[in-house]
Amino acid sequence: MGNLKVWYDQVGDLLEVTFEDAPGTLEEVRDDVFERRTQDGRVVGFAVMNFSKHDQDDLTLPLQVRVLPAA
Repeated sequence: MGNLKVWYDQVGDLLEVTFEDAPGTLEEVRDDVFERRTQDGRVVGFAVMNFSKHDQDDLTLPLQVRVLPAA
């Protein structure tokens, strides 16, 4: 697993957070919120479109995070 990466594109108003640098596809889980999943279904990140237009105090992400013990 890699480092957490957070990227915000102010022009595109896109927030992207990556937990793991792995190939994946985006799947919309609610309006403007996408999970990045690998082919085997692991969530390796998420993206929020139109980020500045969302209510920052009420933005919840329907993600389940599983922490694995260190090797």
